[in-house]
Amino acid sequence: MTPITEVEGRRVVLSNLEKVIHPATGFTKGELLHYYATTADVLLPHLHDRPVSFLRYPDGPDGQVFFTKNVPPGTPDWVTTAEVPRSEGPAHMVLIQDLPSLMWAANLVTEFHTPQWLIDAPGEADRLVLDLDPGHPATIVECCEVALWLRDRLAADGLETYAKTSGSKGLHLLATPAARTTSGEITAYAKALAVEAEHTLPHLVVHRMTRSLRPGKVFVDYSQNAARKTTATPYTLRARAEPTASTPVTWEEVAGCTSPAQLAFRAGDIAPRLDSYGDLLSPLLPPPP
Repeated sequence: MTPITEVEGRRVVLSNLEKVIHPATGFTKGELLHYYATTADVLLPHLHDRPVSFLRYPDGPDGQVFFTKNVPPGTPDWVTTAEVPRSEGPAHMVLIQDLPSLMWAANLVTEFHTPQWLIDAPGEADRLVLDLDPGHPATIVECCEVALWLRDRLAADGLETYAKTSGSKGLHLLATPAARTTSGEITAYAKALAVEAEHTLPHLVVHRMTRSLRPGKVFVDYSQNAARKTTATPYTLRARAEPTASTPVTWEEVAGCTSPAQLAFRAGDIAPRLDSYGDLLSPLLPPPP
């Protein structure tokens, strides 16, 4: 029988709790659901009012991995949804606004990806993101060196920058623009930063996606600021062999990184970090209404 639990008055179906989702550590779906339940207080504010793209991996990272942007079949009627304008026609997408919706979505086994704008103003950026992606043999260690330069460059423009691991190989930098602007304008600004970084650190940075240019360098991906693009949400687990999480980090940790293992965080690391630091990305959240 499929278990059904009640979450804040909503009946939520939870299935296959013993199924191994992250095979390197034997991390099960039940443990995945527990992770999201216990990090909900910090995760939900970063999901709130942002249409979610699901990167699903129901059979683990070695099974089928696929994006779902439209509302999945069988979505409960109490899950908030919204119409999102797109050039090819509007999409109907999910908003994760509360704990029951989070647990329903987590039961799908998914990464959470969100845009840099809120549903009340699609395409009006309230956040800047730079995705630092290392090309082998470069690692997150080189990403940290680039991140420190970008932090100082953004500070020169009056922007305070925050960092999190991607939960994969790289690092994400996030900042709040001085005022909301269009996604196109923020993308152009981010591109200018990436080009300047490459000019200043030519041995370390590339701003173009061309694969042949990337070995041993850090690709500064500015394109995720485009209105149609999404980025892994803070605290989401990633579809990898181990249950790695996209984890906020301090600038002291970034500056002191000499080995990729220092900035590799798994589900079990998040609660102790929250006890120590709280949500390091909370300054990015919009003020409550």
